[in-house]
Amino acid sequence: MLVFAQISDVHLGQDRGDGGARAAERTRRVMAYLNGLPGQLDAILVTGDIADHGTEEEYREAAAILTSPLPVLTCPGNHDERAAYRRHFLGEDVSDADATAPVNRAHRIPGATFLMCDSSVPGRGEGLLDEDTLTWLDRELADSPQDVPAFVAFHHPPLPLHIPYVDAIRQFQAERLEKVLTRYDHVVSLLCGHAHTAATTTFASLPLLAAPGVVSTLTLPCEGKDESGEGTIDYDLPPMVALHVLDDSDRVTTHFRAVPTDAG
Repeated sequence: MLVFAQISDVHLGQDRGDGGARAAERTRRVMAYLNGLPGQLDAILVTGDIADHGTEEEYREAAAILTSPLPVLTCPGNHDERAAYRRHFLGEDVSDADATAPVNRAHRIPGATFLMCDSSVPGRGEGLLDEDTLTWLDRELADSPQDVPAFVAFHHPPLPLHIPYVDAIRQFQAERLEKVLTRYDHVVSLLCGHAHTAATTTFASLPLLAAPGVVSTLTLPCEGKDESGEGTIDYDLPPMVALHVLDDSDRVTTHFRAVPTDAG
């Protein structure tokens, strides 16, 4: 059995009149909660929008907060900036040309392969897995052990979640991703963020699990609408995490938890 956490959309540096302190406090609280769990936890995934403005300072703060004795696996979101992300969060010494390339990373831990894909499009809100990323994903899936479950993660959901604001800036041209996924039987689930709300659906006949938001929660249109009719962003609900359990039959069960104010 493998147990891992997924968080998303921490938006460090988001300033709601507090200089970014609120986003940092909520993220610290989430990490303290996860690091303090008494039972089995094998990894922590962060599926994008780590920074709010993509600044060097935000990534330095992220590098200090998103720490754990466990592997912490990340991918960028639409608020992230690739060059600063690489240099100040990942600590990479890269050329200017490399700094702007998609940030794709493969991680193999006992019991699973995690392929963290960059669905961001520099300067835009919507997502896309470009040809280099799809080629990388195809190669990594082909080279990874076929008897070890694989998870494919990215920021933008590749299909509508029936939240108008999110759906307008989801991952597009996703049929290209579907063609890659259908070639491999050891992919057990897809993981994304971006929605700021917990959601489950299917894509390419696989479970697609969207993590809730840390910095805020996006409500559904049926829960309340703003003037545009697209739902509202709730900043008062507590930050949430997803806890995924992969059992011995390669079935994934997901639990969602609100993080209490006294965590850590």
